[in-house]
Amino acid sequence: MTMNVPYRLLTWAVHATGLGVLAVAVVTTWQQDRLAVASGGVLLGLLYAAAPATPGPARAVWLGLVSAGWAVLAVAAPPFVWLAFPLLFAYLHVLPLWAAMFGVSVLTSSAIIAAAWHAGELTLPLLVGPGVAAAVVTLLALACRALRAELGR
Repeated sequence: MTMNVPYRLLTWAVHATGLGVLAVAVVTTWQQDRLAVASGGVLLGLLYAAAPATPGPARAVWLGLVSAGWAVLAVAAPPFVWLAFPLLFAYLHVLPLWAAMFGVSVLTSSAIIAAAWHAGELTLPLLVGPGVAAAVVTLLALACRALRAELGR
């Protein structure tokens, strides 16, 4: 029972982070009068929220749809690029570890490329920052995985 509390806190922290980043991106694009992009962000949020209702085998399809939605929005507006990092947790939660690590690499590389494209150049912070963030997210997700395994879920 004691292990259940840290696991739930980590899980809620991930969801709150994702919601916060998504809300910032939606509000920012809305304020820029990019209503179609902001609406796409709301749709992506609804799709993300459908995860608990998605049966186990269909979660990989759900993750593919969320990833595709993220990719479209990340190209459309810079604030959506950073939604990749909460999405990394989903990769590490839904996929087997080998596939998750591949997905983390692809998603992080895509975020770096999208951020550099929006900035007009690849800078050291745009290269190093997402890599460090992906490493931290991966370690936290692996800690969540270990807690979940210890809880017998």
